[in-house]
Parts: sequence; structure tokens; C-alpha cells
Amino acid sequence: MTLALTYPMQSRGTPWPAAEWPRGKLPAATDAARLDALLNQAFSSDAHDAMGETHAFLAIQGGRIVAERYAGGAHTAASTYPSWSMAKSITQLLIGFLAAEDAIDVDAPINAPEWQGEDDPRGALTWTQLLHMSSGLAFVEDYVDGSRSDVIEMLFNSGKDDVAAYAAAKPLAHEPDTVFNYASGTSNILARAMGLKVGRRRENVKAFMQARLFGPLGVTSALPKFDEKGTFIGSSYCFMTAEDFARIGLLALRGGQWEGRRLLPQSWIDFARTPGPVQGTDGRGYGAHWWLEMFSPGGFSMNGYAGQWVACCPDRDLIVVRHGNSVNEAAALKQEAALEWVKQAMSCFGA
Repeated sequence: MTLALTYPMQSRGTPWPAAEWPRGKLPAATDAARLDALLNQAFSSDAHDAMGETHAFLAIQGGRIVAERYAGGAHTAASTYPSWSMAKSITQLLIGFLAAEDAIDVDAPINAPEWQGEDDPRGALTWTQLLHMSSGLAFVEDYVDGSRSDVIEMLFNSGKDDVAAYAAAKPLAHEPDTVFNYASGTSNILARAMGLKVGRRRENVKAFMQARLFGPLGVTSALPKFDEKGTFIGSSYCFMTAEDFARIGLLALRGGQWEGRRLLPQSWIDFARTPGPVQGTDGRGYGAHWWLEMFSPGGFSMNGYAGQWVACCPDRDLIVVRHGNSVNEAAALKQEAALEWVKQAMSCFGA
């Protein structure tokens, strides 16, 4: 897997999203008829058995919304949609502001309070190892079997009041940087550590999010959730409109720049897009809390449970946002089918 370092620039004739997104027509290179047929298919009840429900679809090319559709009813442009694990990528961006100010060293230990024992090997775990999902901490990321699922236990049962403490209590199952283990618990350990740097209380963390990320991007709908200890549940919970999720994608696609300002160093976005030291066995690439090349060569994406995606395609200056309810079940791999549908939709757009 190679990293395409080129980030497409925002055209001088295209305004940045403010209160509203700029809109444009589908470029001439787009297969508009095929895209329309795919959208008709996805938003029909006939698609539910195969790929689940599609609630929202946005395509942004050249910095403008060029295609948009919503299911209607509870699913409109004004509706807020779940992030699920797309919140992990938002957490990575937020940590980047602290790293850029030298408030943290991501190659240094994260210093979780549970790991302060003199002989505790977890005390050496770094921010980077957790961002790469290569910490070696034991954690079972199973979304179905509650009897063996750490993520279900953490979010909904015994761990829900202090999600970071639940995750940090896990022992090392592997030597760091030897096994890729996608684990929502590591994201919450990171989110707590980030919160400690900005004042710990949820009001301080919200103010930090607003001042550094949401405010500059014009994101007005964000609803981050916190546990009883005041930790942002950075693994799973930041609701937004589809258009606001697209703003997050555009910041990354522009390499950390926004409206003539550099909000994040390009090196931080490069870090997000660079494969970690170990990868999963399913062929899907992972960088630092962003998925790699799942939708396009050189592309990167925010991925969430049940088919929430913000897919960024640099070589076509394209962002596709999809929200829906596509849960893999015993009889049907709905999320996999929805993912393939998004790939087909993206293939309709030329350079």
C-alpha cells in the first residue's frame, strides 16, 4: 500500500462551506445515468434485504455538493446521523491540535493512571501505538455477542460510566506493534488523555472541540457524547448532519487547510493516512484512526458501524458520505453489500 501525498487544492472559484455548502452540477465526466440508477436502487425498499436502509448520500467534488439524496421522514438534510466509529477519526484530528502545539508528544507514553505501577509494561504504551490499534491490549470488538464483547460491555453495561477506565484495565495480550487489534477501548483511553490536557471537565472538552475544529469548519450540528466521568466517548458518539460530516472529510482531503488557514499540519494528515506497523488480515488498510484504500486507491475514510462512511478520494477530489442502517446478520452481509454499493457510486465520478 502506498501513500499518495498530494492533497487537491480548493479552486479559487469555489467558496469554502460556510452556513451552506456551495453546490454545483455533476461534472461532464460523471456517469449521471448510472449514478441515478444506483441511488434509486439504494433508497428503495427493495434494497433493504440485500444492503439495509440508506438514509443519506452526499457527493462532494471540487469542494461543491454535486449529488445529494435523503430517505425522507426522519432522514433529511437537517437530521443528525450517528457517527459510531467515525468518531475515532474525529478524535485523531482533535489530538492533532495538541500535538501541533507540543502539548503532547505522540511518541511518548500516554501515562494512563491505571498503568503507573513500577513493573507495569503498559506504562510504556504510546499515543501512537494506540492510534495505530497496535497497543497489544486485550479487547474483543464484537458487535453481536454480548457475552464476549468488550465493546458492548464498555458502551452499554458495566463500563459505560467510565469507558476509559474499563478499557485501560485490560491486560496486554501481545507485545506492542506486533498485532493489529481494532479496539474501541483504545480510542476512549486516547479521548480521556486528550481531555486531561484541556481541562478534563466536559465543558472544557466541548469548548476545545468548538474552538479548534467545529467552529472553524462551520460545523453547527455536532453532538458529542460523554460518560459520567466527563470523558468524550471518542470511540463511538459524535452525531452530526451529513453535510457537517462532509466538512470533516474536506478538512482531511485538503491536508489540514481551511479557507486560507492551516488548521492542522499536513504531517498530521499524512500520519493519519500512513499504514501502521501492523495490519489486519482482511486486507483493509489502517493508518492512525483512519481506514485506508477501502474505497479507492490512495483514498482514506472515516468508517462507522452499520454503514456510516465518509470516503475521501484525493485523485478525483471526491468525498462521498453515506449514512444508513446496514447491519451484517447471519443470513446477509448487509454492510458489505452497502460498502460495495458505495464503491460503485464512487466509480461513476471521473477525475
